[in-house]
Amino acid sequence: MDMPSTSEPPETVDELTVQPARYFNRELSWLAFNERVLAEASNPNYPLLERLRFLSISGNNIDEFLMVRVAGFHAQVRSQIEEISIDGLTPSQAIAITHEKVLELEQIQQQTWTTLKAQLAEAGIVVVGEDDEISPERDTWLREYFTEHVMPVITPQAIDPAHPFPFVANQGIGVLFSLSRIADNAPVMEMVLIPSPLPRFVRIPGEEAAWISMEDLICRATAELFPGFRLNGHGVFRILRDSDLEIEEDAEDLVRYFRTAIQRRRRGIVIVLQLQGRFDPAAEELLRTQLGLDQALVMKTEGIIGLSGLSAICDEDRPELKFEPYSPRYPERILEHDGDIFAAIREKDIVVQHPYESFEVVIDFLKQAARDPDVVAIKQTLYRAGKQSAIISALIQAAEQGKSVTAVVELKARFDEEQNLLWASQLERAGVQVIYGFVDWKTHAKVSAVVRREGGAYRTYCHFGTGNYHPITARIYTDLSYFTADPAAGRDVVRLFNFITGYVEPKSTDMLSISPISLRATLNACIDAEIANAEAGRPAAIWAKLNSLTDPDLIDRLYAASRAGVDIELVVRGICCLRPGVPGLSDNIAVKSIIGRFLEHARIWAFANGADLPNRHAKVFITSADGMSRNLDRRVEVLLPIRNETVHDQVLDQVMLANLLDSEQSWDLAPDGTYTRVGEVENAFNLHRYFMTNPSLSGRGAALDSGRKVPKLSLRRGHI
Repeated sequence: MDMPSTSEPPETVDELTVQPARYFNRELSWLAFNERVLAEASNPNYPLLERLRFLSISGNNIDEFLMVRVAGFHAQVRSQIEEISIDGLTPSQAIAITHEKVLELEQIQQQTWTTLKAQLAEAGIVVVGEDDEISPERDTWLREYFTEHVMPVITPQAIDPAHPFPFVANQGIGVLFSLSRIADNAPVMEMVLIPSPLPRFVRIPGEEAAWISMEDLICRATAELFPGFRLNGHGVFRILRDSDLEIEEDAEDLVRYFRTAIQRRRRGIVIVLQLQGRFDPAAEELLRTQLGLDQALVMKTEGIIGLSGLSAICDEDRPELKFEPYSPRYPERILEHDGDIFAAIREKDIVVQHPYESFEVVIDFLKQAARDPDVVAIKQTLYRAGKQSAIISALIQAAEQGKSVTAVVELKARFDEEQNLLWASQLERAGVQVIYGFVDWKTHAKVSAVVRREGGAYRTYCHFGTGNYHPITARIYTDLSYFTADPAAGRDVVRLFNFITGYVEPKSTDMLSISPISLRATLNACIDAEIANAEAGRPAAIWAKLNSLTDPDLIDRLYAASRAGVDIELVVRGICCLRPGVPGLSDNIAVKSIIGRFLEHARIWAFANGADLPNRHAKVFITSADGMSRNLDRRVEVLLPIRNETVHDQVLDQVMLANLLDSEQSWDLAPDGTYTRVGEVENAFNLHRYFMTNPSLSGRGAALDSGRKVPKLSLRRGHI
């Protein structure tokens, strides 16, 4: 798997210090990540419908990439902004290289779909095309379904001077029909836009599973749709629009601004036109003219457009074609306290790893707080909470019980802005104090605090997460939840919320490092300490697990650590602009990416602190922040040191080490940008399987055998 370089690699380290070639291109690195996701759709070790799901995910990922990242470059070109990327590209150059790579990936996607479609048919799941023959019974059912469920919803529109060209929504799919009126042979162009309430795919009843896309169903029904006309040709199209939101710092009313901005986004400039099949040249020219295409990417395919819609077929009731169902475990330590979460936290700090351990514990933490008469206040950040959020319900219940509830709702959570506005409105009606944070910074920290009256004083119980308060994504994202009643953490959380709600910047903190105030400085100091240890001849090492690493200053500091002799192991799932393994620059840095059943999402840093990793005295942190400039400089994030000895061992010796040991789902990054799947190795290790089949981190419960201890991991011998 290649991630093409944008320039010839320099021959010397000295050249790397002055040339942008020391960084990989961010966009190509992201596309390389999506290529790894796409590769899982061809992984023979996965069940067939799960492979189809990976194909659907890769389609959705590329859609979002085009609607946001590539659209952003187009906006810069229109505004004549020639901002140079860290690898030396102008926006126009970035558009060119990303368009080329997207087209390459689209070809692989279509080839993958062709293969999967045939394999699905062999397994008894047929995807019917517009020209495919079907049984008379199914043909009759489709005609009736079209007449009763589709015809009343769609609206054919003639395209001529008397009928203005209709608005095509973002990600909207339409069909252009070239017709001739039989009575006088007059040519007519008709457009049918597929309304979003209609399903993307329809399941046809029958013993053998059969599905048909809505566009193919409409094309099969041309005679019913256009009686009295002769069909000369037709074509299916889909568009993507610029979906990024520009935030004006002088917006007087942030809520009103976002409501109008969301409306503007729906009418954003078209940046991609997808054409399916043998599209009529005249119809294509009509679309290009009417949609105002300029620098837009035009993608033509003989396959299927809107690959994300294939997720509907993944819902087919064929359990043998899916991953074996997995039920998260509830933390044993809390069960031992009869479900009293506060009592369990008072006894000892708790770390929970989702999705292996249930996200319900986070929800129950707030539900118990809402019911508890001794709880006086709850403070909560909300970045993404989902459409059916038990978190929101718990906060509303707490407010209705008369407790002081503060919710920091982030309106700038991309593609969740509308949902967050809805939650904010419901929370406010219930009496929750809703804060929207900063205009120019996103509040990305995942923090919850419960203040409880105990023995004439107040105790603060805190939850810190590496992922969102989202019960659906918590089933597939691997994240850490850390519960503590440490007074130092409680004091810092108060300072954090005062900073967000009242702009009161903390002069100092006891535990937390907060971006954009001190988080970068803390990481720099820890890296510098490892450099000093290496220069003094002591063991020096850094382990980190991130979703993305793009910040040039952080990368340069890691390069400096490598040159000083610090051993650095990085697990970076997605974008990585750091070039590992370059002699004299980064030869002590190794980078891998893990792609598997679950989406690796937790962020962890570990610093050796004078002894070989892992060790009891290592500095270990969990964080909501990735290694990106936006996280370090333009977002409110937290970095939390793990001081509790038990939790320290669980995070470092179990979670972090398991990620480094994984061989079945790992891809190694080479100095030239190539990602290579780790080959067959003796004692192959799958970190997802390890945590699915072994006891909870959070207590003495066992997943399989009652009372069995967690198998100890060893960096030298793999797992035991």
